[in-house]
Amino acid sequence: MDNKNYIFDGCNLTELAAKYGTPLYVMSETSILERCQEIRKDFLEKYPNTRAVFASKAFQTLEICRMVTKEGLGLDTVSGGEIYTAHKAKVPMENLYFHGNNKTLDEIKMAVDYKVGRIVVDNMYELNALNEYAKEKKTKVKILFRITPGVDCHTHKFITTGQLDSKFGIPLDQSVTNDYIKSALEMPNVELMGFHFHVGSQLETNDSHIAALTIAINLIRDVKKVLGFETKELNIGGGLGIHYVGDDKRVKVSEFLDPIMKELYSKCNKYGLSVPQLTIEPGRWIVGEAGATLYTVGSVKEIPGIRKYVGIDGGMTDNPRPGLYGAKYHAVIANKNDQPKNEKVTIAGKCCESTDILIWDIELPKVESGDILAVFSTGAYNYSMANNYNRIPRPAVVMVKDGKDRLIVKRETYEDLISREI
Repeated sequence: MDNKNYIFDGCNLTELAAKYGTPLYVMSETSILERCQEIRKDFLEKYPNTRAVFASKAFQTLEICRMVTKEGLGLDTVSGGEIYTAHKAKVPMENLYFHGNNKTLDEIKMAVDYKVGRIVVDNMYELNALNEYAKEKKTKVKILFRITPGVDCHTHKFITTGQLDSKFGIPLDQSVTNDYIKSALEMPNVELMGFHFHVGSQLETNDSHIAALTIAINLIRDVKKVLGFETKELNIGGGLGIHYVGDDKRVKVSEFLDPIMKELYSKCNKYGLSVPQLTIEPGRWIVGEAGATLYTVGSVKEIPGIRKYVGIDGGMTDNPRPGLYGAKYHAVIANKNDQPKNEKVTIAGKCCESTDILIWDIELPKVESGDILAVFSTGAYNYSMANNYNRIPRPAVVMVKDGKDRLIVKRETYEDLISREI
C-alpha cells in the first residue's frame, strides 16, 4: 500500500500529474456510475412513471453524455452547443430537455430540427417563435412551461432560482393561465405536457422543493378546473447538495425524494388529479464529488506574521467558483499524504487578479515547490466554466476507474488559443 501518495479510484494522483501534466481534471468513473445507480434504484425503479435527466451544464463532454445515457438517464441542455454535443455523442434526442431564459431563434430552430424531446418554454417570445417555426416545418413540439414558484431555498443568492424576482421562468399570477397556458393550448404546433420549476442548487434539505411542489400542484388543479387541461408531466429540477468542506453533506436520493413523492401522491389524490410523470434533473450531485483537480506548486511566499501564499499553475481559469460564489474546497498535498498537516497556507492562482485565490487558510503539510496539490469535489462547474483568461490553455480531463486511466479531453495548446483568429 502506498501511504505517501494519495490514491483516487485506484490511481496514484502524483503519477497522473507526471503522466498528463497539470493542471489536470481527474474524474472517477466509479463515483459517477454509483450515483446513476442510486438514482435508478431509489427513484426510477421505486416509483412508476418517473424520469431522471442529467443537468449537463455541470460537466458536459462526449464521454459523460455516453455514460449517463448508458445508465438510463436523459440529458438537460441549455444551449445549442450542449444540444450539438449530445447529438454528436449519439444521445437519443427524445431524451433531451432544452432549457434557457432566452433561447435564440437559431437554437429554437435547432431544437425543432433535431427533434429534441422537451423544450422548456420560459416566455411568450419563445412560445410564439417555437409555434411559428414548428408550423413551417410541419411538425408539433412538446413543451413544458417553466414557472417561478416564489420560494426561498436558503442557498447562495447567485444559485437561487425559484424566487419570484428571477430571470428564469413565468411568475405565478393570473397571466399564467390567461396568457401562457391558454395560448399554448390554442396553438396547433405545440403540445403542452406540463410544468417545470427549479428552486436552487446545493440544497441539503427538500423543504423548498416540497413548498414549490405544493404551489405547482395547486396550479395543476386550477388549470384543470378552468381550462380542462390535464397535466401529464412535472419536472422539479435538481439542486441536491454534495460534500465540499466541513459539514457539507451529500444528500441521499431516497431521503430527498421519498417525501416529495409522498406529497405528490397525497395532493393528487386529494384533488382528484392524475399523477403526472415526475422528472428530476441532478447535475452537480452526479459528478461533483467524482472530480479532483491536480496542480503543481510553484512559488511559496511568506509574509511574516501575516500569511503564507502557495502559488499553483492554475486558478480561476480552471475553477472560477471561489471568485464567483466564494466557494470553498478541501485539498491535500498528493505526494505527502502521510505527513502531518502542520502549517496554514493560502492557495493562490496564477492569474493577474487579486481575487484569484483558490483556498484561504488551509492546513497542509510543509509545502514546497514541485509538490502536487489535489483539490476535491471539482467535478461540477469547473471544466464547464473553464476559460482562457490571461491566454491560459484549459486543462486535460482524465477518467479513472479501478486503477486505470484514460484521456477524455485533450489539453489545449497555445496554437488552439489562436486557431480561430484571423
